Amino acid sequence: MSLPAAGYPRLLALGDAAFTVEFGDGIVPETHARVLGFAAALDTLVADGRLPGVIERVPTFRSVTVYFDPERAASGVLGETLLALAGEGRRATASGRLWTLPVCFDDDLAPDLADVAARAGLTREAVIALLTATEFSVYMLGFLPGFPYLGGLPAVLEMPRLATPRSRVPAGSVAIAGRMCAVYPWHSPGGWRLVGRTGARLFDTTQAARPALLAPGDRVRWQAVGREALGE
Repeated sequence: MSLPAAGYPRLLALGDAAFTVEFGDGIVPETHARVLGFAAALDTLVADGRLPGVIERVPTFRSVTVYFDPERAASGVLGETLLALAGEGRRATASGRLWTLPVCFDDDLAPDLADVAARAGLTREAVIALLTATEFSVYMLGFLPGFPYLGGLPAVLEMPRLATPRSRVPAGSVAIAGRMCAVYPWHSPGGWRLVGRTGARLFDTTQAARPALLAPGDRVRWQAVGREALGE
């Protein structure tokens, strides 16, 4: 087992009702494996009743924030417990669910695809082939409910956000920016480059137990489809 990054893990207090446990300072698979391993161990302790007062945990690229009820949990003891658990160096031992999601790459649904191809020195078809051949990893959810940050974007497709964000990005838009791929679950402003659109429902408010379709640790593959498959 590899050692944690120097100076990590470390514990940061967020007011009087939350702690953030950091595992590194970069977006890398090794750090994220520790994030998911810690989150899984935390879930087990909460389910067993060994962490009274803990309400929720939110994993990110490199950290986990733990929210708790300060009237039910002694913050000093909880902080020590969290740091000790993080220090065990647990890593995720299993991948999450593999999703194959439909994406239509028609020009009007992928307004930035041609520009991405030109910047990468590739044909439009080559970019689509790269996107559909890649297995992406869900690093975290954020920005909007159900908005997944997907790692694994081929290096040749890495490029900055748009200089001027759009005021309205359609729901279901598949987008890239920097080293990430993502999907907009809702209509929203946004500055990522739009390369396709999916009909998958990324967030369903009727599913109380798991309203977000994707979860950190899941994997995603894109399947090219015609627009009729999106119900448009």
